[in-house]
Amino acid sequence: MNANETSWLVSECIAGNHAAIEMLVRQYETGVFRLAYSILGDEADAHEIAQETFIAALKALKTYQEKKTFKAWLYTIALNLSRSRLRKRKVIERLKAAVGGIFRVETQKQATPEAQVIQTEQEAALWHELNKLDERHRTVVVLRYFHDLPIAEIAEIMEIREGTVHSRLHTARERLRNALLPFNGE
Repeated sequence: MNANETSWLVSECIAGNHAAIEMLVRQYETGVFRLAYSILGDEADAHEIAQETFIAALKALKTYQEKKTFKAWLYTIALNLSRSRLRKRKVIERLKAAVGGIFRVETQKQATPEAQVIQTEQEAALWHELNKLDERHRTVVVLRYFHDLPIAEIAEIMEIREGTVHSRLHTARERLRNALLPFNGE
């Protein structure tokens, strides 16, 4: 969706156009759900956060300024609500359970049983190590590699500098690489 379409859609939502509101929700619901799910690790919580995100966004649409992309603005709301939910729970569930089923590689369907076992073991090791990262490092990895967001958008969402995103990604990759060296046989 380009900036003009987004601007029109936001204007229509502010005007109370129910079809536009439905279009806006449909356009972003999967991404918002995935973001919340990858952070919270619980499907029910992710659905609640997705709903809360759209309710909060619709209430605040009049304050939306096109300094940020709409997607970044919406993801910022979802990220903040997810973080708030984590603080309330005071327990971070394992990321593997949260994202394991969502991000399966399509080629796995064609792989041999042995290759599938190796792939599953590698994924389990990766998710285990990813879950050990602190929230700020894990979040940039999730946004970058599971949501395919550009560095600039991650910086907008997390309200940090692009250099900080690069630094956190570098640190996270190094920690993961070092933790997975024994697994990879290097």
